[in-house]
Amino acid sequence: MANFKLENFIVPEVVADQVTGVLDSNAVFEGTLAYSGCFHINGTLRGKIETPDVLVVGESGRVEGQIHAGVVIIYGRVEAEINAKYRVEIRKPAIFRGEMSTPSLKVEEGVIFEGTNKMR
Repeated sequence: MANFKLENFIVPEVVADQVTGVLDSNAVFEGTLAYSGCFHINGTLRGKIETPDVLVVGESGRVEGQIHAGVVIIYGRVEAEINAKYRVEIRKPAIFRGEMSTPSLKVEEGVIFEGTNKMR
């Protein structure tokens, strides 16, 4: 997507309008997923995610493994090591278990957070 700019992704509502890929709720993916743009995971992914841009894990989404992204927004279940260049948002009803490194973290009341965060 030629007009994609990370600065446009300030809030999840904006991200929803700029989706470049989706893993649907009945799909299971194992391996490495590398992309540019904004990707929504509503199914299950086991493995590694690499993007300079945006990852959104929907309410039905499940991720197990490693995530390297610009921005990570979680509504579903994530058991992973996250390295986010810009920020991580964990929004209700999310469940996060693991370790993360990010300069900015937003955790909504009502989510489950079991793990560690290293602010940088």
